[in-house]
Amino acid sequence: MHYLNEQNIFLFLVQISLLWIFARGLGELFRKWKQPTITAEILTGILLGPTILGRVSPAAYNWIFPRDVIQQNMLETVAWVGILFFLLKTGLEMDFSSAWRQRKHAVTISISDVVIPMIIAFIPTVFIAPNYLTDPSHKYLLSLFIATIMTISALPVTARVLQDLNLYKTDVGFLIMGALSLNDIIGWAVFTMVLGIVTQASFNIASIGIVLFSTVAFSVFCLTGGKHLTNLAITKMQKMKLPEPGSSLTVICLIGSICGAITLKIGIHALFGFFIAGIMAGEAKALSEKTRNIISQMVHSIFIPLFFANIGLKSDFLKNIDWFLIAFITIIGIAGRYLGAWLGVTFTNHHRVNRSIIAIAHTPGGEMQIVVGILALEYGLIKEPVFVAIVFGAILSSVIIGPWMSIALKQRKKINIIEFFGKRLILPELKAIDRDNAIRELSELISEQENMPSKDEVFSSVITREDTIGTGLEEGVAIPHARMANIKYPLIAVGRSFVGIDWNSPDGKLTNLVFMILTPQDDDWVQLQILRYIAIALKDWKSREILLNRNNNNVLWEDIRKIFETQYIQKKPKQMPRLNQKGAKS
Repeated sequence: MHYLNEQNIFLFLVQISLLWIFARGLGELFRKWKQPTITAEILTGILLGPTILGRVSPAAYNWIFPRDVIQQNMLETVAWVGILFFLLKTGLEMDFSSAWRQRKHAVTISISDVVIPMIIAFIPTVFIAPNYLTDPSHKYLLSLFIATIMTISALPVTARVLQDLNLYKTDVGFLIMGALSLNDIIGWAVFTMVLGIVTQASFNIASIGIVLFSTVAFSVFCLTGGKHLTNLAITKMQKMKLPEPGSSLTVICLIGSICGAITLKIGIHALFGFFIAGIMAGEAKALSEKTRNIISQMVHSIFIPLFFANIGLKSDFLKNIDWFLIAFITIIGIAGRYLGAWLGVTFTNHHRVNRSIIAIAHTPGGEMQIVVGILALEYGLIKEPVFVAIVFGAILSSVIIGPWMSIALKQRKKINIIEFFGKRLILPELKAIDRDNAIRELSELISEQENMPSKDEVFSSVITREDTIGTGLEEGVAIPHARMANIKYPLIAVGRSFVGIDWNSPDGKLTNLVFMILTPQDDDWVQLQILRYIAIALKDWKSREILLNRNNNNVLWEDIRKIFETQYIQKKPKQMPRLNQKGAKS
């Protein structure tokens, strides 16, 4: 029997300390550069691993990361705990119910973004050189694997870019996240089936059918009855006044462990179980945004850096670099995912004006692509040069999405947001102390304007959209909105609450400033820009302070004009009705 000795524990502590210092330090630097932190975490492993440290000082590298099996397994175990929690956290951030409610578009885009990349990747990969294969007889299996990996987009990377560009709470952002959520579920299900074929020698048609049926049945249960049981468990703990977020975190981790064990018994990887468990827990209405945020920060700060840094330790990237393979993997990945989503939007009746933005949002491979790559490497399906190419392709596709989407946004027609405000559309002090009544007050104000729907119609449209996905931002701002068929021009109403309203915002703060936005049904792009401009303007704490501290309504109106005049950009929308100072159409 082997026991850990003090030297094992000492080296383990040295290893994780170095990995945390470098990964977190470089991560903050990359974050300032608006780049994904995964790049910094993998770079940490490359710097401390055989690629750099192993070349510069082999003695130091071998002392810190000895080839002792026990020592290697200690770090490997912690790294795998990290990736299990990463999949749990990824599922937790999904909103499956919301995605399913808009399935008419999201499912079409998602299926297209699975099928098209698989076809684009599978055909050329069949002709790949045999020296890239661990077993030449597995040529078609490798092609199927590469095709599968090309379908999985990096939902966390896209979500971060949408947040940076202030698109996350818009209808377009909502559709993107819904389609990516379904894409992840389909992609992971397909990948785990392929992995099952590789890892089980006795895999035949009958066993494939059993695994497929079991996987579908398990997933359906988790996404229906399972989510209600999870919500019930968290609700009961809250009623018992158990300490939070510790109690919720314990339940979520327990559910992840159980689901991971079940999926392993079914014949697919435990990662899929943790992923489904995260979705199931994320559907619990009792779980607050603040608790989700704490869980996400814990996973990102503690576990994920160790896993992705460990990837850099596994391979000599300089020795295994193959520029042709990197270009091949990167190009077919980005092109396949872009074309798949682009065609998916074309197949729907969604506005074509957003087609390019939605397609770009599906292009990054990111963390998910690397995770499936490391699984394939450990199961002997691919060689190290293929794995290195997958890592480079994932990083490159994640790095370019932000600039690419920014360029796409700048090429679109700009608006003058101040045209949609009005002096009569300001409530200096909301009477409401809850979200629904605040929306009701602003709905009544809007209904009093010329050519506007009734207050009940406005309230119904906005509250339905709000229940689908909340629009509470950080720092006390909320932007409830809706698109309505019976209005002809955009309109923005402003309400202030000095006591604060619980809008379930990510930072847990009460909401003081509410901007309610209505836009025509077929004018999705104008709504998207309005939401972005409001989010950008109110990131400045001085602007928020000004709007909250004005007692005179006339002065408040002038301040709104000054703040949002900075958002005016060159071209005005064609034939767009203006609101005069009284809030009536001119």
